[in-house]
Amino acid sequence: MAASAALSGLALFAIMALTFADVLGRKLLARSIPGSLELTELLMVVVIFAALPMVSQRDEHVVFNSLDGHLSHALRTAQCWLVESLCATALAGLSLLMWRTGDAFVQTGETTAQLAIGKAPFIYGMAVACALSALVHLLRVRRPAPASAADRGTALS
Repeated sequence: MAASAALSGLALFAIMALTFADVLGRKLLARSIPGSLELTELLMVVVIFAALPMVSQRDEHVVFNSLDGHLSHALRTAQCWLVESLCATALAGLSLLMWRTGDAFVQTGETTAQLAIGKAPFIYGMAVACALSALVHLLRVRRPAPASAADRGTALS
């Protein structure tokens, strides 16, 4: 997952540097960087999807847990199993769809409008990231539910 974090961080840094240079160019030279919007969009794809497996592995997705204190440990374990199974299935399905889209983009030669950058490698990268995230969720299916605040004897916040 270190590679995931490094790639995501590098892409985010590239967005920052590109934006800085683009604004500087517009203000000082009255010229922006051609295709900077396209590059930013592609780099955002890298930021988001490169971080996805890491977020899944660290269990840092957005969580709604207001009812956890009212559910038994057995129900929370079943809920955990269901959520992890659904996430794994959905991400595996998305991965397959994205891979097929990448194949279609290769066949049609799909590129960005201004810079003519091939879109297929980015789509394939998204597919791989979703597949890795699906694997993470699949491996987490059998884990027991974490103890709730009520189980630990602490007050709910």
